[in-house]
Amino acid sequence: MISKRALALAPSETMKISGMAKEMQQAGKSVVSLSQGEPDFKTPEHICAAAKKAIDDGQHGYTINAGTTGLREAIAEKLKRENELEFTAAEIIVSNGAKQSVGFSLLAVVDEGDEVLIPAPYWVSYPEMTKLAGGVPVVVRTAFENDYKLTPEQLRESLTPKTKVLILCSPSNPTGSCYTADELRALAEVLRDFPNVVVLSDEIYEYIVFDGPHVSMLQVAPWLKERFILVNGFSKGFAMTGWRVGYIAAPKSIAGAVGKIQSQETSAPSTISQFAAEEAYRSEVSAGAVEHMRKAFAERRDFFIDELNQIEGVKCFKPGGAFYAFPNIAAYLGKTSPQGEVIRTSTDLCMYLIEHQGLAIVPGDAFGEPEGVRLSYSASMETLAEGLKRFRTGLAALK
Repeated sequence: MISKRALALAPSETMKISGMAKEMQQAGKSVVSLSQGEPDFKTPEHICAAAKKAIDDGQHGYTINAGTTGLREAIAEKLKRENELEFTAAEIIVSNGAKQSVGFSLLAVVDEGDEVLIPAPYWVSYPEMTKLAGGVPVVVRTAFENDYKLTPEQLRESLTPKTKVLILCSPSNPTGSCYTADELRALAEVLRDFPNVVVLSDEIYEYIVFDGPHVSMLQVAPWLKERFILVNGFSKGFAMTGWRVGYIAAPKSIAGAVGKIQSQETSAPSTISQFAAEEAYRSEVSAGAVEHMRKAFAERRDFFIDELNQIEGVKCFKPGGAFYAFPNIAAYLGKTSPQGEVIRTSTDLCMYLIEHQGLAIVPGDAFGEPEGVRLSYSASMETLAEGLKRFRTGLAALK
């Protein structure tokens, strides 16, 4: 009864681990979860106030499919003001989260058999979304020594006449790596020789950067605009995960195709959420709220990475953005737990840690990097300290 398409998809490993943690907590077990990519802050009050006002003003109906004119204009103004990128409201489609924006974009540009280049470690949904669109995920494994960033040489070696899309995520989920302007420019230069390749740039962590300004490839290679899809949203930078508002900015032809798909699948996001999102981009108060969260994440990062690197056998570079650490744990693969289980994979390690230490983290296997694990530091310092204690204790018990 189930379609081949559905059977071919793998469930999200991050959702699986998070679900296990919640079930254990509900059963009364002590669990520290560092598995989920969600800020632990509340949505800033001025954004919530805008949503309440929209409700009181009777904004209870559908909006146009592409999103309200006000929100799309606010997005266009933001892209001009903060990123020096020129887009009109007609080139913007607002969706139910950046996740939907990525998925619908792939559906809009990928045909059966097209190849989609995905640098690993990657966000868990990229390969599955590619398959759902009929494409072929081509995973390019990057190196820990290069902060898990794709090099121009790797890009050129991986491109073929069948390549249709290159997916980039900067700042990265799961590694936190950020591409510099020079690195992005070098990658773009390779693409000059491949004029049919579309760049899908996932920039959802734009506001969570620590060591310099966020840079989009389109800023350093504006000539790519006619084959560039910028994906962003409000969930991470404004702590608006549950509001479900993301968007693409793309050429009219691509935006129109995404809009058609959206009109048949979901229509526009919640009207109330769109008014809240518009306030997030228009209000002068937003910058301070974003900076408050960014500083907290930076403080947590510095503490968390320093502590991780003091654990024997663990190596972790300092990420430039997002709120994830992605340490190399290869030294522990092949060891045996006190319960007699051989830790052959990062998945084995994570299952051991949640079952015997009450620590929920996500295996690197889910992200295409078998020698790593992802830990989120979007939690309080107290929670992070306890999570590190359980991580250290669990690893030390392996022989």
